[in-house]
Amino acid sequence: MRHPSLIPLSQDHHHGLALALRCRKQALGQIRPMGVGGLRERAGGVKDCFTRNLERHFQAEEEILFPLLRASVPDSVALIEGLLGEHRQIRKSVRGLGQEKYLAKLLFDIGDLLERHIRREERELFPLFENRIPPVQAEGVKARIARILSAEGP
Repeated sequence: MRHPSLIPLSQDHHHGLALALRCRKQALGQIRPMGVGGLRERAGGVKDCFTRNLERHFQAEEEILFPLLRASVPDSVALIEGLLGEHRQIRKSVRGLGQEKYLAKLLFDIGDLLERHIRREERELFPLFENRIPPVQAEGVKARIARILSAEGP
């Protein structure tokens, strides 16, 4: 069971995995609407989800979780650097969704990267937090994470 401070991030991960699956299936023509119209619709949905949810999720990790782990668990640095690189790649890919060319490949790749990223956080980062951050410190980030996740979007 997840530490209560991480539950909102884990819930976001559940939704992110569903989005990743829809992206891959859309790219492969396995869900409707198919074709260019379906790809455009899915791309718009991904951009909207990113703006309304994922960006705040990344912000909470980058401003609260990553610095705490980096300062408290020195052997987390390589993992955190890898996750930050994936955040940058996801942001870059989402910005590229406005183009028509290679839209299916881009959606598939976003779905693939998003799933790998989420699984890495759930399987590596969160257990590191739960096992190595003292309970008082872990509880202390709960309200800060919630504040970022509940902030009004653009």
